[in-house]
Amino acid sequence: MPAGPRPTRSPERPAGVAPVQAWGRGARGAGSGGGREQVAAVLLVAFGAWAVLGGASLRREALGIAHALHTHDLDDARHRLPRLCGRDPHHLGEADIARAVVESVAENTSDAVVGALLWGAVGGVPGLAGFRAVNTLDAMVGHRSARYLRFGWAAARLDDLVGYPGARLTAALAALAGPDPRAALRVWRQDGPRHPSPNAGPVEAAFAGALGLRLGGELSYAGRAEHRAVLNPAGRAPGVDDIERAVRLSSRVSFLALLITTLAAALLPTEASHA
Repeated sequence: MPAGPRPTRSPERPAGVAPVQAWGRGARGAGSGGGREQVAAVLLVAFGAWAVLGGASLRREALGIAHALHTHDLDDARHRLPRLCGRDPHHLGEADIARAVVESVAENTSDAVVGALLWGAVGGVPGLAGFRAVNTLDAMVGHRSARYLRFGWAAARLDDLVGYPGARLTAALAALAGPDPRAALRVWRQDGPRHPSPNAGPVEAAFAGALGLRLGGELSYAGRAEHRAVLNPAGRAPGVDDIERAVRLSSRVSFLALLITTLAAALLPTEASHA
């Protein structure tokens, strides 16, 4: 008996409901009903992106600390720093705070923007929400509790896995958009692997090389001192003005990531194109 025509939709999907695909692309050629569904899907993904992406808050917090340092209000800068990273701010001076902010801007450009855009392009709303859930879980419990050590270890490893492609894209875009692409690539290659985080290392190293800064070294988390490898030892120590330079580079990287992921989502094959 000859085989019948191949079905054009999953049997689990109710008739008349278009799939929500990457960046909300619905089935093409479905008439006015399909058009309405596609608009609804795009709005759904746009709302998901608005809820998930943290680029605006990242820039706001970083520039708020920069303003406090510019006005020599060290207490306010210390008060604001925990909103951006988990370091103990109580004994940090101006230079230490500036370095912490630049490093956090670099790392969170990957975590809060580029990684989310990348997974949104691949998986639409589930990709956006899933990436943010994994990232938030790692921030909350990753390696931080003796009682839930195994759970925290699993959360951290899962975050490393899902953040891997976004971190490499962020580092590459930082090299492309920064003032010194060759230095960014060199420091990424030489010093990035020395960082304890497989994803923060490439990003912070690329930012360090692109901006000509020396990152890494001594830091403190919850009173526990930690020494990290120095990224770009030939660079200079970050100052207050470098926070604004890092924020501008982060904005350029985020914009390029938006263009790339939007284009990628538009070119990815849709279910309807295979029907």
